[in-house]
Amino acid sequence: MDKKELEQTLVLIKPDALKNSLTGYVLSQLSQFHTGLRFAGAKIVCVSKLLAEEHYAEHRGKIFFPSLIDYIMGLIHYADEAWKRRVVAFVYHGPGTIQKIRDIAGPTNPHIAREQSPGCIRALGTVVPIKDASGNVIGERMDNLIHASATNSEAEREIKLWFKPNDIPPLMHDYPIEVSKDHYYSKEGKLYTTYEPDSICLIAPGDIAWKSDMDTLRLLSQGLPAPGSLEAVVAKYLINVEQVSH
Repeated sequence: MDKKELEQTLVLIKPDALKNSLTGYVLSQLSQFHTGLRFAGAKIVCVSKLLAEEHYAEHRGKIFFPSLIDYIMGLIHYADEAWKRRVVAFVYHGPGTIQKIRDIAGPTNPHIAREQSPGCIRALGTVVPIKDASGNVIGERMDNLIHASATNSEAEREIKLWFKPNDIPPLMHDYPIEVSKDHYYSKEGKLYTTYEPDSICLIAPGDIAWKSDMDTLRLLSQGLPAPGSLEAVVAKYLINVEQVSH
């Protein structure tokens, strides 16, 4: 099959699915037997606030944004069990991947999912009202079990946010990569090319990164406009990295 006919998409099994022991069900629905698609990457992620805010950046400023961040971070479903706060992230690879996964996932709103596609995954989800300090309903949050990229451009942005190139087998890379020749460090939201005390090394010489990340870091280090944000790069390269306070 021509590589141009293949697509990739990001799928997240969210905390409510984990809380309700639906992981096996979701995976069976998304299996190669049902979809004809293949896993290209998988990881268990403790979602940081930075990663959550970058993933849902399009919703920043909306009334439900804070609740959405708490939801994907696991703060709602595992309020008293921090070690259980996680999502399971996958990259799927194959022909027509995005639409196949979206069809199995179903409509974003679980109420609509039950009406229009009762056998879909999100039909098992729920809609939760969001209330202000006075108890007034000001919005709603979709606890809909999984996330699935909606478009090719969204899939690329999301896969590059959640996965590094080395998380995906080389023959399944859909996006250009580059070997770094430089060091890049981060500290308190700033980028450095030499080590600063308490800074964290994002990329070192010899490391493999997405070319778009390298372009972003190069331009930002020169004080120039970049195609991406430092936050998006930092969020990915610090996935599951324990932050130690000094």
